[in-house]
Amino acid sequence: MLHTLGRRTILAIYAVLIIVPLTVIVFGTFKTTPALFANPFTPPRSLSPHNYKEVLVGEHLGTAFVNSAAVTLASVTLTLFIGSLAAYGVARIPGWRGWTIFGFLVLGMSVPAQANMIPQYVLFKQLGLLDSRIGLVLINIVVTLPVAVFILGGFMRTLPKTLFEAGEIDGAGTWRTYWSIVMPLSMPSLAATAIFLFVMHWNELLYPLLFVQSPEKRTLPLALLSFQGEFQTDYPLLFTGVVLSSLPVVVGYVFLQRYFVAGITAGAVKG
Repeated sequence: MLHTLGRRTILAIYAVLIIVPLTVIVFGTFKTTPALFANPFTPPRSLSPHNYKEVLVGEHLGTAFVNSAAVTLASVTLTLFIGSLAAYGVARIPGWRGWTIFGFLVLGMSVPAQANMIPQYVLFKQLGLLDSRIGLVLINIVVTLPVAVFILGGFMRTLPKTLFEAGEIDGAGTWRTYWSIVMPLSMPSLAATAIFLFVMHWNELLYPLLFVQSPEKRTLPLALLSFQGEFQTDYPLLFTGVVLSSLPVVVGYVFLQRYFVAGITAGAVKG
């Protein structure tokens, strides 16, 4: 009884710590700056969409939203495709050689992003990929590919080898086995990986800040920085931008949460 009460108390405190700031942010999107500072916790007097119109039209956040959507979707799709191919190849290599290659591929997760910024900037400048959406897609793939290989490879190595052998007996080649057998079975793991990658790419600030100079090519996190001045910050507009930028992540998780949970637990329930 005491244990249950303590657990519920901790969960209640945690819920308050999450709900209160979230409530202030949502209420703040419908307030002016003086009203926000005067009563940050009270509901707005009216649900005027003025801040949303100002953010999307006046601050050109709509353009940044489109840029983020294009870069994120391309990055997630290509990373999943390349990562699944690498994970499938590793899963088909038996013994220590497969584990060695797998370890080498996921070694990239241990390298801090800041350690590679200067050589990456110089390389992209020489290739003419600075200030381009293609450059952002390429750097996103390079940075997050080890994560995709780690998640997908861990799952694909749990698939029974009899599935591959059955495919070979039926005359399926390597590509057919990958596409018709492995990929359908890996859908929960692919969905979980897609959510991870989507959140990482959607919220990425470091590389857009480093590689993008043109205002019309800014992504959402980079565009949100424009609401923060040296001496003053427009918090209602900043809160509005944060809410709009969070919506795709929230909606995606709501629709894919069952796949997310299944993908996380898939490797733990197979021998």
